[in-house]
Amino acid sequence: MLKPRQDTPELSVNLINGTQWELSKQTPESFTFIVFYRGFHCPKCRQYLQDIHRHLEELNEIGVKMVAISSDTEEIAKETYEKWELDGLPIGYGFSIEEARKWGLFISKGIKQEPELFIEPGTFIIKKDRKLYASSIQTMPFARPHIKEIISAIKFVTKAKYPARGEA
Repeated sequence: MLKPRQDTPELSVNLINGTQWELSKQTPESFTFIVFYRGFHCPKCRQYLQDIHRHLEELNEIGVKMVAISSDTEEIAKETYEKWELDGLPIGYGFSIEEARKWGLFISKGIKQEPELFIEPGTFIIKKDRKLYASSIQTMPFARPHIKEIISAIKFVTKAKYPARGEA
C-alpha cells in the first residue's frame, strides 16, 4: 500500500499523441496529478474527465501537471479523447494490470460491455520529489474527489506548507 511521504513507483505510459509520459521526468511547480480511470466503457469516467478538462487552465495556473490513464488500447483511448472532447488533456493508455496493482488500484472483471479486466479509479497527488502527497482509490466508478475541491486543497496546502498526512 502506498503511503503519503513515501516514494511512488516509477510510472511510464504511452500517450495518444505518440509521446511517452514518465513520472520521473515531470517538473511541476507544485504537484503532479494522476487520474487513473476505468476506460471508455464508463459513463462516470466521461463525466469526471470532462469536469477535469474544464479546469485544466486553473490546474496549470496553480502549478499542477496532470495525466489521465487507463488500460484501454491506443485505439480506444484515441476514441475517448475525441468523443469525450478532452482536447489538451494528456491521455495515457495500455496501463497494465500488474502496474495498476503496484499503485494499489482495484481491478474488476468485466460484465456486459466492459473489458475482461480493467482498473478502478484512483487519483494521486504527487510532490515534485515523487513522494505521494495524497490519494483516493475507489472500488467503483462513484465517489471520486471533485476537481474543485482538489484545486482548493492544493491552493491551501501550497500556501500553508501543509504536510502530507496519513503516513503513520
